[in-house]
Amino acid sequence: MVPSSKSWKHRIRYFGLTFILPVVAVGTLASPSQLEAAKAQAASGNRPLTIRSDVQEYDAKTEVVTARGNVQVSYPARQIKATAAQAQYFNNERRIVMSGDVYILQNGANSIRGETVTYLIDEGKFVALPKSNRQVESVYVIDEAASNGRANAPAPQTPGFKRTN
Repeated sequence: MVPSSKSWKHRIRYFGLTFILPVVAVGTLASPSQLEAAKAQAASGNRPLTIRSDVQEYDAKTEVVTARGNVQVSYPARQIKATAAQAQYFNNERRIVMSGDVYILQNGANSIRGETVTYLIDEGKFVALPKSNRQVESVYVIDEAASNGRANAPAPQTPGFKRTN
């Protein structure tokens, strides 16, 4: 008797990333010896990036993981949490492409929303694209005191607009 996919999941670590795979995952999964080799190759300073989803596929030839359905990404080392309909992790390029109502929260305050967001891991850079005829939305919390270099400094005054006729 095979357990249901909702109650039985595999946890796989691959090149410093953790993937939560349901039993119905499609594709070729790395063997335990390949996983141990990948774990041994990982530097001690690596931090896990976890991807959870309803279904995940791994292509051993291209080294691409595709996660679909209720995707949740967690990267505590960079204080990143994200949700999307789908995510693909491209190991060779070290990038994650999230699509479908993407929401990313970083540092518990800054956020970005878009239809497709690419995260370039080595650069720590997000590239966001909107739905057709829409816009990407980003919210950044700015510490005014830190930007002025003094604690309790008053906010700079914005000059008024002059009316011209």
